[in-house]
Amino acid sequence: MFAGAARSPASRTGVAGPVVAAIAGGRQHGPAIMPSNTRQPARSAKFLRGAFGYATSSGMVKRSTPRSSSARAPSLFDALPPVPDFSLEERSRLQGHWPIAGTDEAGRGPLAGPVVAAAVILDPDNIPAGLNDSKKLSHGRREALFEEILGTATVSIASSGPAHIDRRDIRKASLDAMRRAVEGLTLLPAHVLCDGRDVPEGLPCGGSAVIKGDARSLSIAAASIVAKVMRDRMMARSAALFPAYGFDLHAGYGTEAHRKAIEAHGPCPLHRMSFRPLKRDES
Repeated sequence: MFAGAARSPASRTGVAGPVVAAIAGGRQHGPAIMPSNTRQPARSAKFLRGAFGYATSSGMVKRSTPRSSSARAPSLFDALPPVPDFSLEERSRLQGHWPIAGTDEAGRGPLAGPVVAAAVILDPDNIPAGLNDSKKLSHGRREALFEEILGTATVSIASSGPAHIDRRDIRKASLDAMRRAVEGLTLLPAHVLCDGRDVPEGLPCGGSAVIKGDARSLSIAAASIVAKVMRDRMMARSAALFPAYGFDLHAGYGTEAHRKAIEAHGPCPLHRMSFRPLKRDES
């Protein structure tokens, strides 16, 4: 299913679109996955300059001066909360900026497959219990939360495939997928919390970079789960098309078995030729 085609509840657990086209080319899967009681699109709001310590203008990331010590963005050296919470979202809500989206990606490091991004706007009155950084959850728990998130939140998913990654580099391809995921939300966010150090260029609203955001913000944690589960499903389907590589076992990461398969069979269309050891040095 490609951009512009809404996914029905019955199709929420499937892989969006033809696997090769979606994975190799990088498509937007959506534009959104929404509950039936979705609210009307909100007006674009002012940037939360100072609320998180970061703000954007014309796509560039800027560091703004915090108005108070309580309003600065979490830094790399701040202690992480035991579990993500809704404090960043509530802070903006009290300032009149709502709704807030969280965005995150999965798959920056693998040797094969797409990088997948998700954007999520949680319903503050119906937040699934147990949201956390997807890497801290078991496979079964991620799958269960994936379904809960799709049933209660506004969700959009986008991906950048290997060709896109090789052409632009993984950082730019990841940020572009995050931007397209946010643009696919049918409920317009007033501000976006972005996992990591960067805010994607071209967002339809203001954005804040939140270091280790999937461990701090419930919205970002939800996005991390959606992106991870969707990518894992895409790679599992890819194993049927390219069975020699074991994509269902390692999701394209550079395990010993995967590297041996590349040595034995050479790369396939899903491999990232700009990544070592696939990348060849130019003489």
